[in-house]
Amino acid sequence: MPRVTRGSVRRAKRKKALARTKGFYATKSKLYRAAKEAADKALEYAYVGRRLRKRDFRRLWIVRINAGARQHGLSYSQFMNGLSAAGVTLDRKSLAQLAATEPTAFAHLAAQAKDARAAAAA
Repeated sequence: MPRVTRGSVRRAKRKKALARTKGFYATKSKLYRAAKEAADKALEYAYVGRRLRKRDFRRLWIVRINAGARQHGLSYSQFMNGLSAAGVTLDRKSLAQLAATEPTAFAHLAAQAKDARAAAAA
C-alpha cells in the first residue's frame, strides 16, 4: 500500500484547529495536540453552558417573582397558584420583568392572585 502524507490537507486541518484556539493560554494556542484538546473541552463546556443558562435564568426569575410577591403578603407558590386559579398565563420571564420594573402592574396581578385563592378556598 502506498504511503500517504496528506500534504496540504493536514496543514489546513491543523491551521483550522489552531485558529479555533486563538487567544487561549500558553501552549493551548500554539501546539496542535494541546490546542485540539483545549478546543474539544471548550466545546464541551459550551454545550453544558447552554443548558445551565436556562436553569440559571429560571432560578433568577423565580427569585424576583418571590421578592415581588412577598411585598404583597404572598409566597412564590401562593402567588403562582393564585395566578393559575385566576387564569393568568404569563410566563416567569415576563412576571419577573413586571416585578422588577412595573410594581403597579405586579401589584394588580398579586391582588388578582389573592382574590382567586380566596374564591377557591371558599
